[in-house]
Amino acid sequence: MNGKTNDNRIEFNYHQYRTMRRLVHECCNYDEGNCLLLEREDTCVCVQSISYSLCCKWFRQAVLPLDAELEATLLHKGDRKACAFCGAWFVPKSNRGKYCQSCAARMKRQRAKERKHRQRERCHALEPLEPL
Repeated sequence: MNGKTNDNRIEFNYHQYRTMRRLVHECCNYDEGNCLLLEREDTCVCVQSISYSLCCKWFRQAVLPLDAELEATLLHKGDRKACAFCGAWFVPKSNRGKYCQSCAARMKRQRAKERKHRQRERCHALEPLEPL
C-alpha cells in the first residue's frame, strides 16, 4: 500500500496520509472540507481529505510540491535519492545531488567554514616569527 500506482492513482500508508491531510488545507480549492472544483450545484467533499489515494490532479501539481519529501516518495520513485546527511528522500536537481535542500545549505556553510579555517591557518603560518 506504500506508493503503489493503480490507474493513475497513488495509494499511501497512514503516515503519508496524515502528512497529506495537513497539506490539504493549503489547497486553494479546499473550503471547509469541500472541493470548489468539484462543486457544481451541491457541495462535494474533497476527495483528498477522505481517501488513502492521490487522485486529484490539482493537488498533485499545485499542493504536493509544498512537501518535497512526500512528493519524492509518492511521485518520483525512480528518480529519488536519500540525503547523505539526514536520510530524507529528495529529487536531485542533477546527477551529482547528494543532499536534500535544507541539508545542502547546511553542508555548504560547513564546507565554507572549514575552507576558510584552512586558508587562515596557511596565511598565519607564513607570518614571520616575532623576536623574543
